[in-house]
Amino acid sequence: MVERSQKEVWRLTPWLAIALLLGNFILMAFDAREINSGQRIVRVWTQTAADFVQSPVSSVGSAIYNYFSSISNLRSAQDENGELKQRVQELEVELKGKQDLTAENERLRALLNLKETSKYKVLPARIIGRDPSIWFDSSIINRGSLDGVKLNMPVVTDGGVVGRVTAVSPLTAQIDLITKDKSGLGGVVGEVGSSNALGVVTGTSKRDLLEMKYVSGSIDVQVGQTVYTTGQDGIFPPGLKVGDIVDIRSGTATVAHQIFIQPAARLNSMQEVGVLLYEPPQKPEYEQKLPNAVKK
Repeated sequence: MVERSQKEVWRLTPWLAIALLLGNFILMAFDAREINSGQRIVRVWTQTAADFVQSPVSSVGSAIYNYFSSISNLRSAQDENGELKQRVQELEVELKGKQDLTAENERLRALLNLKETSKYKVLPARIIGRDPSIWFDSSIINRGSLDGVKLNMPVVTDGGVVGRVTAVSPLTAQIDLITKDKSGLGGVVGEVGSSNALGVVTGTSKRDLLEMKYVSGSIDVQVGQTVYTTGQDGIFPPGLKVGDIVDIRSGTATVAHQIFIQPAARLNSMQEVGVLLYEPPQKPEYEQKLPNAVKK
């Protein structure tokens, strides 16, 4: 053991006293308590220092967590938004299908009503093709000779006359619409048998317009009157609705009226039609003889 001199001991004495006082102060501070809460003062100071350090760290950690959480929520929202859009599209398709089905049921119901009220046998048919050319107003239906369809049979809807059959195969048939420029049918303004305004209705190659010719300019006709078939053309039976007069270029006693008619049938949007299994009565055959002919 190293022995220290008296002088060295006196030099260390103040430092030992300070160390003892500091240790005593620390012990007293550690054991000191608050009057109200009874908590140790050292613990309170420690918590305060810890809060001073922990608060910024917690703020930064919370910000980082919120950032990544917002990214995750954004992805979830995008996925959910995509699913909702797809569901909306599915519902729109479903709604459109129901609307189309409802419209088809209404058309078929109207065609059935035509079949029940018509004096002639009606064969329901569906439009399966259209001629896109503006020069030929024709359509293809899913009925043919196997169903009893023949050339020149009338085609109608619940609204009125559509056209006539111009070509037939075993399963399909072609119909020329009344709007075709080379089409023609006998027409009368007003009811058949009660009007003298007889003429010929022809197409104008416009889906929404027909022209009626050869109506005497001395006969009074008005816009809004209805034109019906006369049956004199040998194709259409009498009494079928052709359309309503929309314009008149008045004639005179020597010049015929020029009458324009809007077709009663919705030719632009029709999807189902009815073929009238109608054959006009046979015209009587007259024996042709020349006057004073000598029989052999």
